[in-house]
Amino acid sequence: MFPMLETERLVLREITIEDTESIFACFSDREAMRYYGQEAFEQREQAERLIGFFADSYREKRGIRWGIERKDAPGLIGTVGFNAWSPKHRRAEIGYEIHPDHWRKGYASEAVACILAYGFEALNLARIGAVVYTENAASSRMLIKLGFREEGLLRHYMFQSGVSHDTYAYSLLPGDRGLA
Repeated sequence: MFPMLETERLVLREITIEDTESIFACFSDREAMRYYGQEAFEQREQAERLIGFFADSYREKRGIRWGIERKDAPGLIGTVGFNAWSPKHRRAEIGYEIHPDHWRKGYASEAVACILAYGFEALNLARIGAVVYTENAASSRMLIKLGFREEGLLRHYMFQSGVSHDTYAYSLLPGDRGLA
C-alpha cells in the first residue's frame, strides 16, 4: 500500500495515470523546470512515462514520489519525494517541484517537512541528502530553514539545456533537528 500523508493544508498521495494533465502542466512549465535537471516536457506521453517511472521506483524500492494536492482544491500542484533511496544504507535524496502558480505560499516547505518526518520515522533513514543548483536561492533557503546543512559545492554536477551547472550538496541527519 502506498502511504498517504497529510499536513494542515495538503494531501500527499500516490500519483496515478489520472494525474497526467497535472504532471504535464508542472513538468512542461519552463520556470518550474529551470533548476530541475531535465528539459521541460513537450508531450503528454512524457508525463505518462514519468508516472510509470515513479510507480516502478516505489515498487523496486529505489524511490518514493508523492503527488502534492491542496485539501481545498483537486489536482496536483507538484510532487515531492525521495530519489536514490537505499534501504541498505538508510539514505535517500529529496526532490520536489511546485507549479509556479503555487510558489511563495509555503506548500513546498510544508510537503518537504512532512516527508522528512516520514523518512526518518517510517523508512528509518539515517541521512537525507539534497542537491540544489547554486542559482536556486529559494530552494537553498528552504532546506537550511528545515535544518539541512550545506556540505559543499559539486562542480558541473548537473547538465541541462546544453550547460553544465554547479550545485550545492546538503544533508539532514536525525540529530540535526532533534529527531535522534
